[in-house]
Amino acid sequence: MIARGSWKWVAIAAIGLAVVLVLPRAGVPTFYVSLFTQTWIYAIVAMSLDLLVGFTGLVSFAQSAFFGAGAYGVAIAATRFAHTDFLTGILIGLLAGAFVAAIFGLVALRAEGVGFIIITIALNQIMWGLAYQWVSMSGGDNGITGFIRPKVGPFDVSSNAGFYYVCLAFLIVMLALLVAITRSPFGLVLRGVRETPRRMRALGYNVWLYRYLAMLIAGAIAGVAGVLFAWYNQFVGPGDLDLTLSTQLLIIVILGGIGSLYGQILGAGIVVFLSNGLSALTQRWELILGAIYFIIVMYAPDGLMGVGHRIVRRMQGKSAPSPLIENQLT
Repeated sequence: MIARGSWKWVAIAAIGLAVVLVLPRAGVPTFYVSLFTQTWIYAIVAMSLDLLVGFTGLVSFAQSAFFGAGAYGVAIAATRFAHTDFLTGILIGLLAGAFVAAIFGLVALRAEGVGFIIITIALNQIMWGLAYQWVSMSGGDNGITGFIRPKVGPFDVSSNAGFYYVCLAFLIVMLALLVAITRSPFGLVLRGVRETPRRMRALGYNVWLYRYLAMLIAGAIAGVAGVLFAWYNQFVGPGDLDLTLSTQLLIIVILGGIGSLYGQILGAGIVVFLSNGLSALTQRWELILGAIYFIIVMYAPDGLMGVGHRIVRRMQGKSAPSPLIENQLT
């Protein structure tokens, strides 16, 4: 049963889904279809980061390492060993992301707070250095090319429109999976770990293990997104592991709303479209983009989803804080 007040959100989601389904067939230029495809991919990896930041309380700068591991994994498998089909490529990315997350977790989770952040930054840079220096395997600064998008069963996704639908389908599946995880008993424990880790330890929960499992899940999902990104560009380079990407992903999470999951779709769209649009207008686009981020963070600390909730509640004559703030306080 869907609560009475939730029907409007179901209707909005249905309308939004209908719009994005017809976009490639509605005469939208190929360039914008490609930007939407990139938005779906970034939203997937941002949602995986939100599982750590918003639900577990781990501010990680290593998400691009998991993302890049999936991208490099499928690229190396396709070019150095043998042709990979679609399902094999997705499995490679999932395992590569989870494997790197498993190693990172053993090191980074020895610390908390600022120490954890610094360790994830260092580990991410190690991965970037490995991709940059191991030329025989990674191609170094030249990256890896020469692989193509495999067919999805009988469907050819070599066109931008075809691959758009593949990425959209993965976005929906990953969103449903993460919503199920965060609303499960496991997700409730993660919220408890985020808020009061000492109390959770006193109650008998293995806080380290729950954080570690959250990192594995986030790494696996980011690895899948990395595979999609590798197929999207048909190129993989050290930039896919760069610390700048991790920072950008954290900005997406903040813009969308920490702990919202759904908001990461909006945050990813803003970052992708603004960065591409402004870069075409001026060479100082990064300065303008940074100013926009600053304004949003200053005046919308709970993200754009929080702004939307507040607007709806004011229209309904309510003054209570948005659900995103309530989630952080409870």
